[in-house]
Amino acid sequence: MMKNFTLFLLVCATIVLMGCSSTQRSISNSGPVLDSRYSSSGHGAETGSSFAYQGELREFDLLGVDRDRFVTDEEIYKTLSNATTVRLKEGQKIMLIQSGAVFPDSEMVAELATHFRVVPFSGVPTGRMQEAANESDQPAYARTFRLAAAQAGAEHIVCYWGALESMRTDMNTKTISWIPFAGWVIPDENQAMRIQLKLAVIDVKTGSWTTVASRSVVDQNSRSNRFNRDRADQEQVQELKELAYADGAAKLIEQLSQPAL
Repeated sequence: MMKNFTLFLLVCATIVLMGCSSTQRSISNSGPVLDSRYSSSGHGAETGSSFAYQGELREFDLLGVDRDRFVTDEEIYKTLSNATTVRLKEGQKIMLIQSGAVFPDSEMVAELATHFRVVPFSGVPTGRMQEAANESDQPAYARTFRLAAAQAGAEHIVCYWGALESMRTDMNTKTISWIPFAGWVIPDENQAMRIQLKLAVIDVKTGSWTTVASRSVVDQNSRSNRFNRDRADQEQVQELKELAYADGAAKLIEQLSQPAL
């Protein structure tokens, strides 16, 4: 009896797993994920154009953290005693970067433009940056970003990263085959999705930095069939992006901004 019951549980678990699938993608590569049941292609956003997704900026690239350098306790104490608080001033100019994207999303630009003068900047990692990922070039790249911001007259750099996680569940409804609905396709899949957003703010003059995270935004109400899967997915992505950007910008302003002098 016990063996039969255990086998039954294993079978049930297998059926459940077969009916579910999960994916994760960057907000900078958020095109629809093609359904492997109907296509042998990969991610829908991958193209051969110059705007194709080429990966993410590493935090070390922006923050100037050298993971391989030997650091003494004395240096840590000295750095801590000289640390300054990163503050944004209303109306000041900031350089805005979306990791992995040629341009920051317009929704995030619009959210921050109500408080700051926004200078959009590319967040696409360079080939040299990728080759040197395991080398000690992080401080050099961090200074390059800070120099670019200084040349634009921006006192701070704001860079953000975002991840979209989705879980699809087969609803087992498929196609209705009885009259008068013969051939109609009804929703056969439910997709839950969440977005997580992190923002780094860097003082251009000093290199001091801090990070802010938005709340995790979840939507569990996207139903689709094989003919409108991509459209439903992208509508869900757009809705979550707008909510996360509004929350992230509000958190940034609440925690770091101060009135203009």
